[in-house]
Amino acid sequence: MTEAKLITALNKDNLSHISKTYVPSRLLLGPGPSNAHPEVLNALSLNPIGHLDEAYISLMSDVQKLLRYTWQCNNRLTLPMSGTGSAAMEASIANFIEEGEKILIAKKGYFGDRLVDMATRYKAQVSVIDKPWGEAFTYEEIKYEIETKKPAIFAIVHAETSSGVLQPLEGIGDICRKNNCLFLVDAVTSLGALELLIDEWKIDLAYSCSQKGLSCPPGLSPFTMNTRAEEKLSSRKTKVPNWYLDLSLLNKYWGSDRVYHHTAPVNMNFAIREGLRLIANEGLENVWNRHNTNAKKLWNGLESLGMELLVPEDYRLPTLTTVKIPPAVDGDGFRNHLLRNFGIEIGNGLGELSGKVWRVGLMGFNSCEENVNRLLNLFDTELKKFSIFESSTF
Repeated sequence: MTEAKLITALNKDNLSHISKTYVPSRLLLGPGPSNAHPEVLNALSLNPIGHLDEAYISLMSDVQKLLRYTWQCNNRLTLPMSGTGSAAMEASIANFIEEGEKILIAKKGYFGDRLVDMATRYKAQVSVIDKPWGEAFTYEEIKYEIETKKPAIFAIVHAETSSGVLQPLEGIGDICRKNNCLFLVDAVTSLGALELLIDEWKIDLAYSCSQKGLSCPPGLSPFTMNTRAEEKLSSRKTKVPNWYLDLSLLNKYWGSDRVYHHTAPVNMNFAIREGLRLIANEGLENVWNRHNTNAKKLWNGLESLGMELLVPEDYRLPTLTTVKIPPAVDGDGFRNHLLRNFGIEIGNGLGELSGKVWRVGLMGFNSCEENVNRLLNLFDTELKKFSIFESSTF
């Protein structure tokens, strides 16, 4: 195509009829994102400033202090990585595994599979232990595998969003240290919502996201690492193979030097500072109690309506509940009905649970009694309309 024809083609359609951006109102009670807090949205809408402006550098320090409180750690290298949670997940693999090193991954859902995929791409020697979706690992199982396989890193998902399982972590850090192994935790669906004690539980590396417990839009991934992890990073024999996620370079920007690395998403950092400030204002223990209380109200309400939950209560994830779809119910039809007629999103099952469960999220700003009551009322009044057989009961 000649240049003249190309210009004509590009200008042929009059695009002036396209309206201003409009987004329908939604209550996001699925696996994420959840709704951002109004004060977070106000912060997000502020005019951007330069990513090396002294005012922004001061804000970066605030974000790091607030993250350390939320992570419950004193780690020097604690920062929000530019990118969604998967960016920090990949950074955890790219920076701390060299070709041929062994990583042991405890897999009990979709996001364990993602860790395996990433580690394989970085040519790690990947060893996997499996649990059926909906179950958690015992301390004894993990201890045996670490002591037997002697990995350089042990990785596990704290709050498995695909299955609704909350994995107990206490004691695992001690086993990792006795076996010269780094302890890596995926806290995507737990940070800022559930008890998570990085220093006390001796977690060496952890990552999360901005759009769940922190009540922010997606776009940043909080990350923290302790001195054991720093030592492993500094002793690498080869360069980190991912330039953008290279923590030795990011350290120079988020450390005391503030050396330019990339153009930071400044407005997202305005937002995460506000989300973290709101958590500190409420107090972490109060935040944890609020999420637990609202989750239990949801569980009791669903069970009183005859619904069955996938995960036993001892390992049930307060931020994400997996509800079995009754055999006589059109699961997609009900889910779409809630969205189209009431503006409420709940999630379909993921991976091997697709079509078998709904995933109901109560995270951050969305974890409140009002939302629980509203959803339970709709399950009570609307679900019966989606019975495949009119005479069916749940």
